[in-house]
Amino acid sequence: MDELTEVADAVADPVRREILVMLRHAPLTAGEIASRFTISRPAVSRHLRVLRESGLVRDEQVGRHRRYSLVRSRLGGLAAWLTQFDERHLDWPTRLAALDTEVHRTRRDRDRAQHTDTAHHSREDTA
Repeated sequence: MDELTEVADAVADPVRREILVMLRHAPLTAGEIASRFTISRPAVSRHLRVLRESGLVRDEQVGRHRRYSLVRSRLGGLAAWLTQFDERHLDWPTRLAALDTEVHRTRRDRDRAQHTDTAHHSREDTA
């Protein structure tokens, strides 16, 4: 299974997404995470195992507790893939080139208008 699919499968579940949101701020123990859900502790443990196996969280033993923390770098591939659907992240080089063309066209038209206006006044002055 490729990394993108593995991460997407892991975040497909709403409980796992909520766990990731919780870990966004600070590492938490399994007990702290489980206490925030109405589902059983074994169910939360299974979700944590999926997140750990996908590489989205890491765990460390701290005394008698297992502390989980978010591995943000594992979300990069999924985030990059999703940006193609976000209109705010459209093809910037193409958009900037179009803007440059429009600026050039506007300046050209303004210069032509000024040149035509200047030539028209010159003819009036000589008449």
